[in-house]
Parts: sequence; structure tokens; C-alpha cells
Amino acid sequence: MTQAWVILTSRDGRDIAAPTESQLASVLSDLFGPGKNEVDSATLRFGYADGLMYAAEVSSTGDVRFEEWSDADCELALAKPRRMKADKSAALQLWCMLARRQVGKIRDLAWASEA
Repeated sequence: MTQAWVILTSRDGRDIAAPTESQLASVLSDLFGPGKNEVDSATLRFGYADGLMYAAEVSSTGDVRFEEWSDADCELALAKPRRMKADKSAALQLWCMLARRQVGKIRDLAWASEA
């Protein structure tokens, strides 16, 4: 693999390249903040310039979706999307693992089983 990248897309569509843990926490605080009437989401993506991409989307309802792709264009899914419920703290832990390229640890989390 060549050069790796990490991009956080906040609920308002703003992209943050190479986000810090503080920026991840801030986006999640905004997402899970009080007084939200609509369902919003934010996504952290990690990938390589020449291939693999992983995405962890977190919604304001606590729904988490983790996807594995062959490339940034999402041409070929490498696995079925994994889903779970998470509070703000668990979502931050997941995003921190993804930002640190710890995909194996993410795969080992307690994902909901598909029916």
C-alpha cells in the first residue's frame, strides 16, 4: 500500500483531513448534542491512495455502520456492512481505532448479527 489518508465528514458536509482526536470528539459532540430533531450522521474514512478504503458512519441516533471497500470509489464491497448501536464514547473509540488504522480491532468489535 502507498500513502494513507483519513478524512472526517461532519454532519454539515465539511471535510476535515487528518482529524485530531479532539476534532473527532467535537464532531461527535455536535452530532449527539441536545435539541436535535432530525437524524444526522458523520463519517470517518480511512484509505490508501492506491486501494482499500474503510468507512465508519455514526448517526445521531447511535447507529453505526462500518464498510470495507476495494477503493475510494466504492467499486467493490469487501465485506457486508457491519452495524451496531453506540453512544458518543463508544463511537469515539471506534473512530480513534480507524484513524490509527486498527481495522482488525474494529472487525473484532461486538457487531450486530444479520438476520
